[in-house]
Amino acid sequence: MCPVRKGRFNRAVGIFIALTASGAAALLWFAVAAGGPELSESPAQGLLLGFWSILYNTDAPAPRVILAAMALALLMAAGVATVDRRIANRSRRSLDPLTGPLAPRVVMSATRGVYAGPVTVTVLIPAHNEETSLPLTIASLLEQSRRPDRVIVVADNCTDATVALAQRAGVEVVESVDNTQKKAGALNQVLKRLLPGLGDNDVVMIMDADTRLDDGFLAAAVDRFSHDRALMAVGGLFYGEDGHGLIGQFQRNEYLRYSREIGRRRGRVFVLTGTASMFRSRALRTVAESRGASIPGTPGDVYDTAALTEDNELTIALKSLGGLMVSPAQCTVVTELMPSWSTLWAQRLRWQRGALENIGAYGITPQTLRYWAQQLGIGYGVIALGSYLLLIFLMVFSLDTWIWFPFWLGLGVLFMVERVATVWRGGWRARLLAVTLFPELFFDMFLNVVYLKGVADISLGRTASWQHVTHARPRETMGAERS
Repeated sequence: MCPVRKGRFNRAVGIFIALTASGAAALLWFAVAAGGPELSESPAQGLLLGFWSILYNTDAPAPRVILAAMALALLMAAGVATVDRRIANRSRRSLDPLTGPLAPRVVMSATRGVYAGPVTVTVLIPAHNEETSLPLTIASLLEQSRRPDRVIVVADNCTDATVALAQRAGVEVVESVDNTQKKAGALNQVLKRLLPGLGDNDVVMIMDADTRLDDGFLAAAVDRFSHDRALMAVGGLFYGEDGHGLIGQFQRNEYLRYSREIGRRRGRVFVLTGTASMFRSRALRTVAESRGASIPGTPGDVYDTAALTEDNELTIALKSLGGLMVSPAQCTVVTELMPSWSTLWAQRLRWQRGALENIGAYGITPQTLRYWAQQLGIGYGVIALGSYLLLIFLMVFSLDTWIWFPFWLGLGVLFMVERVATVWRGGWRARLLAVTLFPELFFDMFLNVVYLKGVADISLGRTASWQHVTHARPRETMGAERS
């Protein structure tokens, strides 16, 4: 299927996911309703802790319904994991340079007996009015135990002190020329000049201007590239910075769970995030050569400028070409958080809309199956959580007395334990927020509304926009400058 035809699926992706997730939820609802037990005539009454009189109902789904639901969930999870692993293994074993030019066996065969020199690291930092965060980003690079060989700030239409601060820090600055295609366009301009002069052991790192590397990131990544010439990319695991009150803690908990999930996948990458990712030059050149042929995009461009989430799109492009990539546990970064609900809404809507557009552009392929499954899972989760909160709301406002259901309380306790365990490394604040449960559920509902907005926008063909978030200057920084 050619890229143009795949792109036509773009608008239908929202409709397809909405209908599929709704259909699955409806089937489960009918199955549970058909096999449910007869309701008792009236709730029983008892005492809690010897003095609190409560009403409770012991009704629960029939055992066969519970077992069937558990079996179905396990089968679906195991099925997705098995298919994902089989696709990855088949890609690694491919010997076809046409369909998998970056497949490990193809790369190993092409580079056998060839020494491309020691691994070098060139860092590109795309920056648009990033005077607040850029100095700390550059400092985290220069303080690495294994320093980068070259640091280039890609200044894109900056109107603040970004260029002056970068020059003062002693790094190179390249300003974009007549760029109207945001971050992707600015990076493409620099990469077109940079890549032809790089060898196979020269690595390019793309790093957001609001990210700080933890020490040891570059050393661990360079070690991986040095010992595995088939490795095409290394992605960072990101954690949220301190501060920003409750909304900041919501995001930190979310990022902790994501990093934990990647760790459980043994470093298998889901998305090479823009916070900090490293690419072998061979991988980026192959992507540019394949654009407009085997993958969507403009021939010669590394980044697809039509994608709202260019980092996610580049990940899918590399996977489609057979590229091997990892996210080692030692490669961690601290990234800035959205300071308000409006900026968080803008960021997440762009992420969600971009993810839908990316899979719509590539279509249903072996490499995109897991991304389709993720979107369907999110859609199903939106329906499940929305139904749960709606039923609680109806119960509160339709009954004079609250009725406790021990079965569902037990499931709630298990869910709460899981929420706490997955953010345990985040400290007492993360654990306290997780154990209270309902605040995070309402944060999840906020993200669900963003998801619904993204699905609706792409289904209705609404024009998407890329919004830059300007971060406020920290008080301590301004105080230091005044002094």
